[in-house]
Amino acid sequence: MKFSVVKYRAVWYVISGVMLIGSIASFVAFGLKQGIEFTGGTLMAVRFEQRPSVTEVSDTLNKAVPDLGSIVVQPAGDTDMQFRVKTLSEDEHQAVLKALQEQHGQITELRFDAIGPVIGEELRRKSLQGLLIVGLAIMAYVAWAFRRVSAPVSSWQYGGVTLLAALHDVIIPIGAFSLLGHYYGWEIGTPFVAAILTILGYSITDTIVVFDRIREHLLKSNQPFADLVDSAIRQTFLRSFSTSMTTLLVLVAIFLFGGASLHEFTLALIIGITVGTYSSIFVASPLLVSLGKWQGKRK
Repeated sequence: MKFSVVKYRAVWYVISGVMLIGSIASFVAFGLKQGIEFTGGTLMAVRFEQRPSVTEVSDTLNKAVPDLGSIVVQPAGDTDMQFRVKTLSEDEHQAVLKALQEQHGQITELRFDAIGPVIGEELRRKSLQGLLIVGLAIMAYVAWAFRRVSAPVSSWQYGGVTLLAALHDVIIPIGAFSLLGHYYGWEIGTPFVAAILTILGYSITDTIVVFDRIREHLLKSNQPFADLVDSAIRQTFLRSFSTSMTTLLVLVAIFLFGGASLHEFTLALIIGITVGTYSSIFVASPLLVSLGKWQGKRK
């Protein structure tokens, strides 16, 4: 007996609902801890001959500039460290370099970037605009691509379901990062925005693979719509699973061995691709059946 994904769609909806509600609640309660790309501040990268501990470096920075405020120190590689602090004047910048050299030996400054709050606000606005434009363009494209399919679900509804699945796959990583920011101090920056856009593309590709098989069956078969969707899911399941697993294996390797600077980007992708694979099979496709049944009842 073949397993029916569509038959148990209520279960998949509940699982997704729990994840979405938890993610939204976390975001509302904690928000996202934004990096200096959005809030303004200074990013420094320094190479030590013998790297000290994070605590030692934090103490040195606080002594060099007493009103430094929040400090984020991230080890990178074997000898490097990155510091994220408030916007530093040139005098404060030199005081930090002098204190590090006096306390921890010879150092080499690799990077010093100062970002003002105006630039941060512009980046935040453009990131949101980019996500909105991409979402609308995706919906329009899918509706056009499925224009030859009109029953039992219209072409624009394929686009709408694709966009809903993509939002599902984006909201959950955002919720996860709000928790990481609240409890572990993880900040989001432009790498996180890049990861979200990548997740959107991956999620939509995965969803359209199943939808395209559904479209092929609709043009050739007279099966009931629910059976047809189940058949399309079974035929594409192995491909979706294999593609996602190979991608995730690479991402996990990068997360573990690629250095702290890549953690934000790779972890967001790991969460998003995992959730995206689930949603394209267990949420988006069954949702078409639910829409078809609802419209049938209305008629």
